[in-house]
Amino acid sequence: MSEPMTTFTSSNDLRRPGTAFALRAVQVLTLLFLLAIGIGPLYWTVKGAVSPPSEMVTHPLRLWPAEPALGNFATAFTELGVGRYLANTVQVVVGSWAVQLLVAMTAGFAFAVIRPRIGRYVYGAILATMFVPYTVSLVSLFLTVLDVPFLHVNLLDTYWAIWLPAGANAFNVLLATRFFEALPQELYDAAKVDGASTWQLLTKIVLPMSRPVIAVISLLAIMHSWKEFIWPLVVISDPTLQPISVALANLVDSAPLDVLIAAMAMALAPPVLVFLVLQRYVVAGLGFTGVKG
Repeated sequence: MSEPMTTFTSSNDLRRPGTAFALRAVQVLTLLFLLAIGIGPLYWTVKGAVSPPSEMVTHPLRLWPAEPALGNFATAFTELGVGRYLANTVQVVVGSWAVQLLVAMTAGFAFAVIRPRIGRYVYGAILATMFVPYTVSLVSLFLTVLDVPFLHVNLLDTYWAIWLPAGANAFNVLLATRFFEALPQELYDAAKVDGASTWQLLTKIVLPMSRPVIAVISLLAIMHSWKEFIWPLVVISDPTLQPISVALANLVDSAPLDVLIAAMAMALAPPVLVFLVLQRYVVAGLGFTGVKG
């Protein structure tokens, strides 16, 4: 039997110098192209943050400024109040992450393990919300947080107006449900035979095995909450409570260009670091759930 091919070229073709060189060249060029797309905007942001405004106008394509102004980061942190806005953003992200994780894990556990009679209909209704454009529900969602049904509480200018709607994320529920369905059914059956309650089944059996999908949901929740702009702009009008995404838009007309770009670079750093830490868990988690693309 012939050896299986590990690439789109056979082992005999790889022994030819021309074919091997062409294949390596394509791989290197592809890697450089992807690096330029991924790292290029980040590098250009950092470059703009330390470039004087006059140099950005006279030499916009220079790879690095002749006299970098590294003090722009300190100026943005103190004079523009970036530190306070970043602290607000952390509160928004942590609350949104906790609500999304709680809803996704409990809902996924209910649909995949408990399986109530009407579970598939509720699950289908939740997935149907993925096809509803965000702008369609914006007005109704605003009216809901303006006067919460039954409670008659106004959540505007509070982080609860951002945290609670964040939990209604159908894609996270889909990920958790598919992950729990992929776990061996024998685990659930054995735990039930040993007398484990539903709460013990969730906390002692399911959650310790769910680190990959928890990492995926956490990364998606953090990235989405950090960059969210429209909804915080609508429900948070108090400047002292606004996250960095809304604050940067308000500072466009008053802050110097280089200091404003420095603030943007500082706002980009946390989600990039989180992604670098959790990226390997994302691949593993998506492999377990069977979700592609």
